[in-house]
Amino acid sequence: MPDLEKRPRKKLPKRLAVIDPDRCTGCGACAEVCPVGCIARIEQYPDAPGMQSWSEVDWDRCIGCGLCIRVPGKRSDPYRLAVCPWEAIEMVPVAKLAEAAERIGGPPQVVDANRRRLLAVARRQMRLARGAGTETGGSGIL
Repeated sequence: MPDLEKRPRKKLPKRLAVIDPDRCTGCGACAEVCPVGCIARIEQYPDAPGMQSWSEVDWDRCIGCGLCIRVPGKRSDPYRLAVCPWEAIEMVPVAKLAEAAERIGGPPQVVDANRRRLLAVARRQMRLARGAGTETGGSGIL
């Protein structure tokens, strides 16, 4: 049986999910609905689970479906079920991913430790999108 947690995506998405750690409570609702398991909970203090935690998206595996924000309803029903009640997640066009990575907040020591990694992943995704000729426009909202 293939390991679904490690399987790469089949095609490059137009948009990727970006979570703002300053707004995220670490409830994990987004991770529960993610079909590819690309959202992980980050614990600032491993000795105190749940204290100052938030979620982070693995941009190398995100498929850009937007289910982490809201679950679409029926066409006849204009209301949609919000997955993230804190509005901490936005869908960002791949071409603007580096800008979004620069804006990501959180505790200063965590931001300092992770900024380079996030920017490297964002730039890699942008290069892949340019190389594949992926259309990266869009409003950023589902």
